[in-house]
Amino acid sequence: MELQDFIEKFAEQFDDTDITVFKADTLFKELDEWSSLVALSVIAMIDEEYDVRIKGDDIRNANAIVDLFNVVKSRM
Repeated sequence: MELQDFIEKFAEQFDDTDITVFKADTLFKELDEWSSLVALSVIAMIDEEYDVRIKGDDIRNANAIVDLFNVVKSRM
């Protein structure tokens, strides 16, 4: 699993946010488009793409995209 690939898949869950905004250190919960619906989409994407189950607490405890990446990587 590569960080850049994860960032691209993460960015695909957002409809209106420009892809150039998404970097490893992006604080995703501060994005205007971030919502509980996007959070559910991210959880589903991680399950489907990486066969890793994460919970709402994992998202709440993550600040940047790289934090979430590290959680997923640690469970693979």
